[in-house]
Amino acid sequence: MGPPSETRVGAQGDGGTVTVVVNGQTRQLPVGVTVADVVRALAGDEGARGVAVAVDGEVVPRGRWDDVALAGGERIEVVRAVQGG
Repeated sequence: MGPPSETRVGAQGDGGTVTVVVNGQTRQLPVGVTVADVVRALAGDEGARGVAVAVDGEVVPRGRWDDVALAGGERIEVVRAVQGG
């Protein structure tokens, strides 16, 4: 798999899926998937503490995660704050 810019494909996939790039990896996700769904898939139900999400470079406030549906073609970055140094 090449760099993210090479692996990004069209917005609408086959079979009711959308294609997005999550943390640099191309993923096929079901139509209607939300930011909250992506966070749960990566961090589990209790894993959202200390997590920030940006879609196409814009931070999505936690209170909107359930409302922001992904149409396809977006680049999603999910980052987690880590204690220590």
